[in-house]
Amino acid sequence: MLSNNKASPAETATTILLIRHGETAWNAERRLQGHLDIALNAEGERQAALLGAALAAERIDHIVSSDLQRARQTAEAIARVRGAQVEIDPALRERCYGGFEGLLYSEIAARFPREFAAWQARDVDGVLPPGANRGESFRAFYARATDAFAVHAAAHPGKTIALVAHGGVLECAYRAALGLSLETPRDFKVLNASVNRFVMEAGSLRLLSWGEVSHLQPAVLDDVG
Repeated sequence: MLSNNKASPAETATTILLIRHGETAWNAERRLQGHLDIALNAEGERQAALLGAALAAERIDHIVSSDLQRARQTAEAIARVRGAQVEIDPALRERCYGGFEGLLYSEIAARFPREFAAWQARDVDGVLPPGANRGESFRAFYARATDAFAVHAAAHPGKTIALVAHGGVLECAYRAALGLSLETPRDFKVLNASVNRFVMEAGSLRLLSWGEVSHLQPAVLDDVG
């Protein structure tokens, strides 16, 4: 009699905790970061510490971070309380915005009105102006981010992994899991230091929960007099 050695879905599926980095000064003032390497501000460091404490008792088999320091600092706060290591993957970087990077939204609109209008109109193949870094179309960025999810999930079947990344990367995951067109407006929030849970199975991403930030609340409530 032949035995059935096929792995069960639970053994091959990968649970992904997709986490956005904590706040930076540029987040607070709505200055576009992209590939520019901006550190967490004091609030972001506080958020990262609370995030690490909240996840300390959860199963996490592997932690991977974007190589940009705002994500690395957040990932290290999660790893520190667990005595774990952080793998670095540049494929989890934010979208590169070329000449938009380092500017306030109002400054982008004034300096690059045509490109800004195309960006706001969700032109997913729109070409961004040159800058310190070469810009990406949203379609190219989406392909990069979703490929990274698939690679890390395939490397850890049956495991739970934490991927620490950026707002745009989270947007790509949400769209992939819900089958949303890339051209539709982003009508969902992407929060700093949020935990967003997915399962990847047979190359398909499924959303379990979105925008968990309850771990950030206790310190806020302590300040209420």
